[in-house]
Amino acid sequence: MLLTLTTTHQPATDLGHLLVKHPDRAHSFDVPVGTAHVFYPEAGEQRCTAALLLDVDPLRLAGGRGRRRQPAPEGFTLGRFVNDRPYAASSLLSSALSRVYRSALRGESRERPELARTPIPLEVNVPVLRCRGGADVAVRLFAPLGWAVSATAIPLDEQHPEWGDSRYVDLTLTGTVRVADALNHLYVLLPVLDDAKHYWVAPDEVDKLLRAGAGWLADHPERGMITRRYLAHRRALAGLALARLAEQRLADEPAAAEPDAVDETATEDGVRQPSLAARRREAVLAVLTEAGASRVLDLGCGGGALLAALVGDRRFTEVVGTDVATHALALAARRLRLDRLPERQRDRVRLWQSALTYRDDRLRGYDAAVLMEVVEHVDPARLPALEDAVFGHARPGTVVVTTPNVEYNVRYEGLPAGRFRHPDHRFEWTRAEFAAWVDRVANAYGYRAEIRGVGDDDPQVGAPTQLAVFTRKEESR
Repeated sequence: MLLTLTTTHQPATDLGHLLVKHPDRAHSFDVPVGTAHVFYPEAGEQRCTAALLLDVDPLRLAGGRGRRRQPAPEGFTLGRFVNDRPYAASSLLSSALSRVYRSALRGESRERPELARTPIPLEVNVPVLRCRGGADVAVRLFAPLGWAVSATAIPLDEQHPEWGDSRYVDLTLTGTVRVADALNHLYVLLPVLDDAKHYWVAPDEVDKLLRAGAGWLADHPERGMITRRYLAHRRALAGLALARLAEQRLADEPAAAEPDAVDETATEDGVRQPSLAARRREAVLAVLTEAGASRVLDLGCGGGALLAALVGDRRFTEVVGTDVATHALALAARRLRLDRLPERQRDRVRLWQSALTYRDDRLRGYDAAVLMEVVEHVDPARLPALEDAVFGHARPGTVVVTTPNVEYNVRYEGLPAGRFRHPDHRFEWTRAEFAAWVDRVANAYGYRAEIRGVGDDDPQVGAPTQLAVFTRKEESR
């Protein structure tokens, strides 16, 4: 069995640091079913490829080393000895991958810790992979994770094309992904595509699945199929895993685009003033109007507060709301009363499930995108992936970003020192930190940027909300 991982990140030989395998050496590891080898067919500054070759010993595979074995394939008694297990990528390769690339799967790299947290260009190839359900299943499993998928069916016999295709595919994945994410995707999905495991599936497999699927499985549109196949169709285990994934989705659901926990409506001389959330929406709408945008993305739309304002303004001819949580999209649909809108109004609105840390081709070609109170809900290690997906891949003409100004928090009397405005915030930036991030992203992706304040400007600590307007440069269009 063979799996290759290639990068054009420069210097490309940094791949050796990420995999903790030196490119100038061949590495061998004893595994329960044979020997796993890691070597580098190419290792240059421009391009580097690491190959994992699993040499399976059929007798050791049949012996099982004392572990309880799965039944012989299709009731075939000799199936333990005469089958495709030693040749086609399967759970055997997945297990070897976890043994050989243990540190890389955890995202650890002593020499390149920052690079380990950064998405880089990758190409994965598995030349022979059993794919139950055909090549389309591979696309359904990998495409939502940001991969471009090529799954070419392998013919039964090249000399007899009339015999049709086999159950095997030559799989190639390309994308800009963290190495740890790529390896975890493969660890879970290789046995899912094969739809078989070479060992007995025990309850601890649920923990393995959730650990490797952290950050992506809970919101994968095919999580039901993935869970059932990974757990060998053991109904009780699959039910337990899906229940835990549902709990995880509720716990991780962001409060993006909704008012902060600290966001009180102000009063001045007895007159009620607009809330900060309302003033943010007004500021965002003003920027979109200045930019002349008509087709707008609300990324991380949450319950749809901004969407409602966009839909209510006829200048916006197409409005798309995206969120990783289907529950949030359902709330947005109810807020917009989509089922009651006239057909012409309803045709202007789209609600899509999408993760902002993965590339989504549907989001390309829009005039503007809004990230309103979203970035602070993203783990700092995942921000580079968000930047690449929004500014590098979607590349709207204008991007509007709002986020809290942490310096202003001292003005909230009920907020303890050192606490964020919302329990789901992963960070809150000072004005200098936000300015540095804005400058770096604008320079990296070919945008001009301007920073504004939203809310009353305090002479000591600034405005409560920071707003950045990114405008794509003409030469980058």
